[in-house]
Amino acid sequence: MNEKISPDDFSELKEVIDRLRSPGGCPWDRKQTHDSLRPYLVEECYEVLQALEKDAPDKLCEELGDLLLQIMLHARISDEHGEFDIGDVYRKITEKLIRRHPHVFGNKTVQDVKEVELSWESLKKEERHEEESLLSGVPVEMPALTYSQSVQRRVASVGFDWDKEEGVIDKLVEEVNELRQAQNRDEKAKEFGDILFTLVNFARKMDIDAEMALRGANRRFYERFTYMEKLCKERGIDLAGLTLEEQDRLWNEAKESGL
Repeated sequence: MNEKISPDDFSELKEVIDRLRSPGGCPWDRKQTHDSLRPYLVEECYEVLQALEKDAPDKLCEELGDLLLQIMLHARISDEHGEFDIGDVYRKITEKLIRRHPHVFGNKTVQDVKEVELSWESLKKEERHEEESLLSGVPVEMPALTYSQSVQRRVASVGFDWDKEEGVIDKLVEEVNELRQAQNRDEKAKEFGDILFTLVNFARKMDIDAEMALRGANRRFYERFTYMEKLCKERGIDLAGLTLEEQDRLWNEAKESGL
């Protein structure tokens, strides 16, 4: 079994990052900026998600390390600019966790997860400046489904939500009818967007993560289609030359295989 490390051992990682960024360090690391690192940060986040989806602990450990590297690099760059250092990052998240969990670190009492979520949003509201919108803290760079889910969750915290799932279904029917009546491509795109937004709301009401649900569907489609290609190769047939009915039979074979 690998030897466990203590929090103090994180200082070694900081020292490595400092050396990479210092004169005489790595030319690539030294030239990086917040902007140049952005695509790597996004990529590492998705690789963490992929490891989670595959239920691969060893891979998850590795990818979390890569993500931590990005965090350390951004902190180091800000430290060089005299803005903050990794110690400030540690302190701020620690203070935030304590502040937003008064039912654990204070005297507040909550009954269930729903009350915890309401308390969390209430505390976030207190931290915002008065002129800030409830939605201002949601990054617009997020994947569209995740963004929809986040803004819907926030407005639901102040009561702007359907009481029951049936209300969302009625809204979905309304949006589908509006799509059918759309006269041009722009109107159709707008109404289709409204349908997606409503579907995300329906997923939220059922406690389903819309982004992860779609990622799962994408993964299953990929695995089943590549299985179809494999079957065609083994049987010496051309997938493109099959009828739709024949392709559907291959698709069902893929599903029956457990994919």
